[in-house]
Amino acid sequence: MNLEFVLAEHGVNSEDLDKAKEYKARAGGSLEKILLNMGSFSEELLPSVYSQLLQCDILTEQQRDAWIPPEKTYGLPNKFLQNNGWLLFSEPDGGEHTFVCKSPLNWDVTQYLNNENLAYNCIIASETDFDMLTLKQLDSDKDPTASVALLSDIEEDRLRELASETPTVNLLNSLITKALRMRASDMHIEPVGERYRVRFRIDGVLHDTDTLPERLQLPIISRLKILSGMDIAEKRRPQDGKIEMRVANVFLDIRVSALPVNKGESMVMRFLRKDVLTYDIDSLGLEHDTYAAIAEDLAKTSGVILMTGPTGSGKTTTLYTFLNQLNDDDLKIITLEDPVEYQLAGLNQVQVKPEIGFDFTAGLRSIVRQDPDVIMVGEIRDKETCEIAMQAALTGHLVFSTVHTNDAPSAYTRLLDLGVEEFLLNAALVSIMAQRLVRKLCDDCAVPVLDSNSLMQEHNMQNLASRFGLQDSNLRQARGCEKCANTGYNGRVAIIEYLRCDDHVRSIAKDDQFLINVRKYNSAQGVRNLLEDGLLKALQGKTTIDEVYRVCG
Repeated sequence: MNLEFVLAEHGVNSEDLDKAKEYKARAGGSLEKILLNMGSFSEELLPSVYSQLLQCDILTEQQRDAWIPPEKTYGLPNKFLQNNGWLLFSEPDGGEHTFVCKSPLNWDVTQYLNNENLAYNCIIASETDFDMLTLKQLDSDKDPTASVALLSDIEEDRLRELASETPTVNLLNSLITKALRMRASDMHIEPVGERYRVRFRIDGVLHDTDTLPERLQLPIISRLKILSGMDIAEKRRPQDGKIEMRVANVFLDIRVSALPVNKGESMVMRFLRKDVLTYDIDSLGLEHDTYAAIAEDLAKTSGVILMTGPTGSGKTTTLYTFLNQLNDDDLKIITLEDPVEYQLAGLNQVQVKPEIGFDFTAGLRSIVRQDPDVIMVGEIRDKETCEIAMQAALTGHLVFSTVHTNDAPSAYTRLLDLGVEEFLLNAALVSIMAQRLVRKLCDDCAVPVLDSNSLMQEHNMQNLASRFGLQDSNLRQARGCEKCANTGYNGRVAIIEYLRCDDHVRSIAKDDQFLINVRKYNSAQGVRNLLEDGLLKALQGKTTIDEVYRVCG
């Protein structure tokens, strides 16, 4: 068994293999690392490649967390070994050395061991796990008796020194790289018991990925604070910061939040990736009837279009998509946001600064004096902001904004509860859309549901299928594969409840029966609510019934 055969078994095609071999002959390097840089296979598969090739075990999480560095060096050049991806794992047993390796094919190390006639075996580790062990080794070398309790009170200079150690830098970089490779939107580092766990939010759901030993919390947290411009000595109050970095030729903005908790600090990094954003209305996954209704609204020159939904439901991204549709040289578009996360060419984007009195209300007053055609207000939070937005719509502006409600009709009552006059809402509102994001099934591993008829009956989906001419349902279920990080899902799609604020909706009494009457009217018009739109996407094979109920409750 050779390396090329193992790589082929892990999904590397012959064309990529030939290109990598040609590059290796010309410029040198290791075949597997060249293929990794080409994107021919995932770095998560590298330990499995080495394990199959060398018939070695892979380091387990339990082994990693329980590892205690050997007290002696046994005459080995540990620095040389460590720099080349090898660590002595345990005391020699019967003359045989056991190493943990992230680069088991390293020629310099294997030549050294062979020249010294040393018997050895390897345990394969991922880069992240190897970096964790390296930090343990470094910590042990400096002071084996040091405790986290003592370290927590050390001086700032020592904190900076710990945060600048090469293993600390490598570990954090490898965690960030892994998060991006797994399409994570956020990375959470938080204390749980005696450990710090690392979790990635992928397609809106948190997944446990790694565990940091407790004694490593300080270097990693200090490193994050230094990079994001926080005060590393401050552990009593929340802090916010920002990191700008380049990873794999991609410029990345990371919003960092530090929150003191019972035992340590919770650190959350939100990744803002411009390279994966496409403000194309087709990417939203709207159904044809919803798309047609929204297209009519976007063609208007005045009025208010509202998006509703909880935090993280994609409201702002959808509004950006609408603005991108309207973005043209003959229109002036101004947005008022908190914060401005993504820059769109051709738009005037304004960041609110409440600390100097420049909030949404003050900002909106200033925007109106700029003679815009289209306005986006990040969020309507109070009566004054809402009234200015409605008045701006009545004076010939197309206004987009968001509110936090569970469905589209509830936005009407929310604005009335703020104290906005009913006549103003009736005159200005064009439409209201409630949105959620459901995970899309991975096309590479999703499998058909075996008993789809009984599922359709259980969830009363027959009428929905007949309304949309779906003779044969395409219900599928998640399975999991390498391409979707074994989640069964890859990406997300919007489900939307659309409410046109027409004359009938305006005429409905705004009493305690308003929500019931509007929902009945919308249903009579053939408009789907959030659950129905989600179940339709499940019928089309885009997502699963369980996922729809998870999001819509």
